[in-house]
Amino acid sequence: MKNRLIRLVALAAGLTIAVTGCSLDSASNSSGNVVNVVIGYQSKTINTVTAGTLLKAQGYLERRLSDITTRTGTKYNVTWQDYDTGAPITAQMVAEKIDIGSMGDYPMLINGSKTQANPLARTEMVSVTGYNPKGALNMVVVAPNSPATGLGDLAGKKVSASVGSAGHGTLVRALDRAGIGLSSVEVLNQQPQVGASALESGQVQALSQFVAWPGLLVYQGKAKLLYDGAELNVPTLHGVVVRRSYAAAHPEVLAAFLQAQLDATDFLNNKPLEAARIVAESSGLPQEVVYLYNGPGGTSFDTTLKPSLVTALKNDVPYLKSIGDFADLDVGGFVQDEPLRAVFGARGLDYEAARARAANPSVLSGEPALASELWLDGSDATQTLANPTSLLQAVRDATARGAKVRAAYVPDSELGTRWFADKAVWVRDGGDYRPFATVAGAHRYAAAHPGSVSVNYQEALGGSL
Repeated sequence: MKNRLIRLVALAAGLTIAVTGCSLDSASNSSGNVVNVVIGYQSKTINTVTAGTLLKAQGYLERRLSDITTRTGTKYNVTWQDYDTGAPITAQMVAEKIDIGSMGDYPMLINGSKTQANPLARTEMVSVTGYNPKGALNMVVVAPNSPATGLGDLAGKKVSASVGSAGHGTLVRALDRAGIGLSSVEVLNQQPQVGASALESGQVQALSQFVAWPGLLVYQGKAKLLYDGAELNVPTLHGVVVRRSYAAAHPEVLAAFLQAQLDATDFLNNKPLEAARIVAESSGLPQEVVYLYNGPGGTSFDTTLKPSLVTALKNDVPYLKSIGDFADLDVGGFVQDEPLRAVFGARGLDYEAARARAANPSVLSGEPALASELWLDGSDATQTLANPTSLLQAVRDATARGAKVRAAYVPDSELGTRWFADKAVWVRDGGDYRPFATVAGAHRYAAAHPGSVSVNYQEALGGSL
C-alpha cells in the first residue's frame, strides 16, 4: 500500500517513474499504446456532477490524460456511459465493462458488495462528490392536490421508489421513525422517470427519490413536498468507486480522474451559477432546479472522505441487509482515501484539514440559516438577501418595477434545506415570515409559537412591507 501511495503521489504530481510490481491490464481495457477508460455516470443525478456531467462537459479528465500522453506517449480513450441510477453501473462493473463510476451511498455499498467476489471486478470507494449532513438529498413527494400532510397519511397507499436506492432507504427509515413501518405502504419498484409518470397519472400516491427528481417535479408543478429527508438528521452522500484491478494497472488514470474531479469541484464552488448552466445544458434539467441543489447552501461539494460519512455508510448496512440485496462488506476496507490524499499532496493541499471541515464550501454571504437568494430573469447574477423576509420584499419590489423572477431560494426555517420560495409553506410570526419546505414543518413551528399564522406565498408577498 505504501509503494502504491508513493507511486500515486508521483503520478499525480506529473512525474514519470518506472512501473514495477503492477499487473498488466486486460485486453479489453487496453490496446497497443492506447488505454481505454470507461466511466459510468448519471447525468440527472446532479450531486454526482463533479465526477460526471460537469466533469465531462468541461473536459477536465481528457486534459489531465493529455498531459500524461505528452509526457509518456501513452494515449487514452475515454468513454462516458450515462445511466438513470447506480444499479446498471454496478452491473457493468461486475461485468468488468466500466472502470470508474459515481452513485449514491446505498448503491455504492451494493456495488462494493456485489463486486467483491471477483478480483477483477472488486471496487473501492475513493472520493465523495456531494453530501448533505442531515440527509436533505432524498425526499418524498405527493401529487399537488394530495390531502396528505405527513407520512402517516400514506398508510395503505402506493409509493414509487427505486428499491436499493438512497430514496428507498430514506422511505424505509422515515416510516420506521414515524412508527408506521414499511408494511403500511405498498412500494412499487420503479425507475425515477417511471415513478414520476406514475405519480402524475395517479397510479401511485407518493414518490420517494433522490435528487434531482423531487425538486424537478415540484418545480414543474407536478408534485409537492411531503417529507424532507433532513428530518432523519443522517448524512447522505454520493461518491466515486473504481475497480481495484483497473486502478492497480493504471494508477495514473485514477490520479488524473481525482485531479479532474477537484478541478470540477473548484469550478462549481467558485462559479455555481455558471456550473448550473453547464449541467443544465448537458443534462436537460432546468437550470433553476440544478441551481437549487448545486447553488450556495445546497449540496456540500467536498471530495474528502469524512469520518462522519464513513460512519453513515456503516449505519446503512442494516437497511441493505433488510431488503435481501447485500452480502457482508468490510466498509472500512471498501473506503480508501490514499489515492485522494496523494492528489491533495501533489496540489500542495492539506487533506486532513479539508477532511475536518464541516461547513459547506459554497454558502451565501451572511447567516447561512437565513441568507436567501433572488435570481431575476435576464440576469447572469443573483442577489443575496439577509433573510427570507427581506427576500419577499425584494421580490415585491422587483415585480413592481416590471422585472420577472426566474427563481428565488430560501432555507427551511427548521431544517435548513435550500428550497424554492414560491413552493415553500410560509408562517407569519409577528413581522417575520418563515419558510418551510413541508406542511408538517410549518405546523410544528406554529404549534410551538402561539400567534403565528400559516400563509401562502402570495399572502407572504403582500404582507412583506
